[in-house]
Amino acid sequence: MCLCEKVRYEISSELGPIFNCHCSKCRRWHGAAFRTRASIKAEHFKIVAGANEIAAFDSSEKVTKHFCRTCGSNLHSTYADRPDLVGIPLGALEGVEQKPEGHIFTEFKASWYDITDALPQFPQWPGSIEKVRATKS
Repeated sequence: MCLCEKVRYEISSELGPIFNCHCSKCRRWHGAAFRTRASIKAEHFKIVAGANEIAAFDSSEKVTKHFCRTCGSNLHSTYADRPDLVGIPLGALEGVEQKPEGHIFTEFKASWYDITDALPQFPQWPGSIEKVRATKS
């Protein structure tokens, strides 16, 4: 749900892997040191109210950011090369029990922020969740 509560959505499955993304676009999109996000299958994501309040911005040729045109809340991301996935910012959700699995795009992290946890760090996208999980064992 967005801040003004005009846009609401439902997620009908467990979240996919969670990452802290440090790329400059995610940092600017969230106004923070990083964006904590999960992916879900598009078939499990449904806008249930306020679809006419959603605006979109192509942040790159492959990624579209969707946001509430009234309050500006970050809602979700879609991907040209992966139309089967939707990216969800975890800050918009309540009651999430899953924890992040790693930090991605750390080569672009904010110079003023130090990563101090023990999660795996990847300078770019590691290529698969299996590679991320293999670094933890």
